Amino acid sequence: MKTYNQTNFFKHTFCEFDLIDTFEFPENTNYKSKSESIYFYTDEGVYRKSNHWGRVANCRWKITTNENYKNQQIVIGFAKWSDFYPISSSEKLFFIAVNFDKRTAKIQSGTKDSTNHLFTFSEAQKRIKQSTHLLNEDKWTRYFEASIKDIKFKIISDFINSDKTLQEIKKCYK
Repeated sequence: MKTYNQTNFFKHTFCEFDLIDTFEFPENTNYKSKSESIYFYTDEGVYRKSNHWGRVANCRWKITTNENYKNQQIVIGFAKWSDFYPISSSEKLFFIAVNFDKRTAKIQSGTKDSTNHLFTFSEAQKRIKQSTHLLNEDKWTRYFEASIKDIKFKIISDFINSDKTLQEIKKCYK
């Protein structure tokens, strides 16, 4: 696996930064972007102060926060160099985590010895989009005998834990 540092972490990577309540950026902050984000590098990782997270240039950087966070709020995040993963790779490094109660699905980074089914980043993105649709729409469930809640759980769980297509999985439950 590729090793990331201050010279390459901003090139086509996925990362989840941890929210940091307080961190004083030194006067000689390492880098300030055109969009006013501030970066400070350490041997362990990078601090980032910014008002935009998610899609950042050619990267996908998330901030793990409480549910009150709104984009455009300035927050500080920290990520270890080992928390960066390549998104342009053909390596299967990502899994999908679903919260059925909140009807959300998100991409998480995994390892090859993970018990979760892993996908490439682009495949995980496609499956997130389909999973989100399945979670938030009910029309498609009327073609099945099971309850809406049960059929959603079964089909989405199978979908995020295999390489089968959605059509293949739905056929199994008809």
